[in-house]
Amino acid sequence: MSTTMSSLSANDDCLGWAARDASGVLSPYNFSRRAVGSDDVSIKITHCGVCYGDVVWTRNKHGDSMYPVVPGHEIAGIVKDVGSNVHHFKVGDHVGVGTYVNSCRDCEYCNDGLEVHCVKELVYTFNRMDVDGTITKGGYSSYIVVHERYCFRIPDNYPLASAAPLLCAGITVYAPMVRHKMNQPGKSLGVIGLGGLGHMAVKFGKAFGLNVTIFSTSLSKKQEALTLLGADRFIVSTDQEQIEALAKSFDFIIDTASGVHSLDPYISLLKTAGVLVLVGFPSEAKFSPAILNLGMKTISGSVVGGTKVTQEMIDFCATHKIYPNIEVIPIQYANEALERLIKKDVKYRFVIDIENSLK
Repeated sequence: MSTTMSSLSANDDCLGWAARDASGVLSPYNFSRRAVGSDDVSIKITHCGVCYGDVVWTRNKHGDSMYPVVPGHEIAGIVKDVGSNVHHFKVGDHVGVGTYVNSCRDCEYCNDGLEVHCVKELVYTFNRMDVDGTITKGGYSSYIVVHERYCFRIPDNYPLASAAPLLCAGITVYAPMVRHKMNQPGKSLGVIGLGGLGHMAVKFGKAFGLNVTIFSTSLSKKQEALTLLGADRFIVSTDQEQIEALAKSFDFIIDTASGVHSLDPYISLLKTAGVLVLVGFPSEAKFSPAILNLGMKTISGSVVGGTKVTQEMIDFCATHKIYPNIEVIPIQYANEALERLIKKDVKYRFVIDIENSLK
């Protein structure tokens, strides 16, 4: 559908905030959602987390932004309508939507509940062409229509504002943690970087019974990391002496840092057969093969998880009362929030109160 046609649509009843160009500045924008299909769930959005992906595509950092861009892929809300063939959700249910809203549903990865690795047509929640030719628009909006397969049940006793960041930040660290069996009590975990992803890795690590050490460049975060987040140790990552003293002492390390940094100092901290997982996106990864080979160590990459592990993580958080540390904001503050996110000035995730501020 062309921009001209969509702007003339008789049913532009979805209110959102969109960026119109690479300045990334967001402002109110009315548009239409597709009609609810037989397998679809229509969700009144109550909250949406603010992720660095929102910066990337509103500002055309990858050169593939299709304006207007309505960002947001950490979505929580309440079901307001369901298609005739929907069996897992009913009106009034609390649900979440993460970073993708469609896939081929037929490849080996989709069939294994790993839809995020679909080899044919993974459709992101915003700024991607959907199967019907429309461009997906995300959670900085009043409602969204999604195939039930890509919706997640949020237990009624789990706050919707807290649930939103689980759908990207939470699952980005949870998925590799369970895949690499980091849920073994007594093992040791290092977490590089203490932002939205890092603080969730700490929370999951402690819930799994791990001994958790944070590596951060910001000494100012030390007190909060140890008291509020419950980490066992805080190391300033530029302190060579402290790092050398921890050689070969970690079973696992999760690297959430997106700036370019050498991996060698961290690989040297791994025990034999230890695993370092990259979940950030630095422009390059630097390491010496020898330091990897000699200890039989592994470097692994990861993104968010498939539908199966995502639901498992939400249920785990509800059972263990794990909540992200959030700063709830109105939609009118979204532009400032993105600026603060770029400066890493948030503890530890912004969540937009869509329900009470998007009018």
